[in-house]
Amino acid sequence: MGDKKRIAIITSGGDASGMNAAIRAATRYGIHKGLEVYGFYEGYKGLINNNFKVLGPSSVGGIIDRGGTFLYSARSKRFRCREGQKEAILNLKKNNIEGLIVIGGDGSFRGAHELHKQGIQVVGIPATIDNDIAGTDYSIGFDTALNVIIDLISKIRDTAYSHDRIFVIEVMGRDSGLIAVNAGLACGADFILIPEREVDLAGIANDIKENRKDKRHTLILTAEGVAKASEVASSIKLLVGREVRISILGHIQRGGSPTALDRILAAQFGRKAVDVLLEGASDCMVGIKAMKIITYKFEDIFETLKGIDQSMFDLANILSN
Repeated sequence: MGDKKRIAIITSGGDASGMNAAIRAATRYGIHKGLEVYGFYEGYKGLINNNFKVLGPSSVGGIIDRGGTFLYSARSKRFRCREGQKEAILNLKKNNIEGLIVIGGDGSFRGAHELHKQGIQVVGIPATIDNDIAGTDYSIGFDTALNVIIDLISKIRDTAYSHDRIFVIEVMGRDSGLIAVNAGLACGADFILIPEREVDLAGIANDIKENRKDKRHTLILTAEGVAKASEVASSIKLLVGREVRISILGHIQRGGSPTALDRILAAQFGRKAVDVLLEGASDCMVGIKAMKIITYKFEDIFETLKGIDQSMFDLANILSN
């Protein structure tokens, strides 16, 4: 990183619990390493508008247990074009900032990659509740979202059991079933519907009628990307001949105080991101593989699809019987 003395941090894309903890870690560790740290508000939009705050130890105090991001997040159409990117780069250079930490997901990292191609040193910290970024076993926010979902499903199970009901519960996951598979395994869902696997509603209905007559509740967990809860419920009601209730968990899955795992990951990722900048590296993301903190090139992330763990999906199905 040479004589560089200033770095900047942005949070971009969907918020994820643990983002604040990552900002805190990168800020305090960066200051420990003799750097000045700037925080830009509203992601790439803030870079374009030169909307920032100089961060110090006290300005990131008291945020470790808060969900969301105190630097905010916003989408920026202007940043998608080269003119907007040049405005962002101009502001970074005007403020003598040469190193940038981007906390976010795939879309955020694609923006960071564009800045790298134009001469900005940049490193990413994965933060998305979908946990669908290749190159890391866990992204910040995934564990917290799972715990929120499990708590909500436990409450739904209570009423489903009391009233002998079938519930279809919709969780996030437009392109990936990672949330649904992990949450389904952890909460004991009877059926899990994900984008990566063909859905057989007729088979599910037959299973409910033939094999679950003595069970007082049935929980069907569906990722939003494979089928909407209302559509699944309508089909199951028609095929089984019983009332089916739905629950769409929605954006409540994003919120909440981060779990211990997400806070610890945020601390490790924040430290590693600063070290990567100090080493002069760029165009990469920090992550965790086999319990070791690593780096992974952006281009490799974009070219790799992170799939579900088939053994976990199979195990969830076995244990549901």
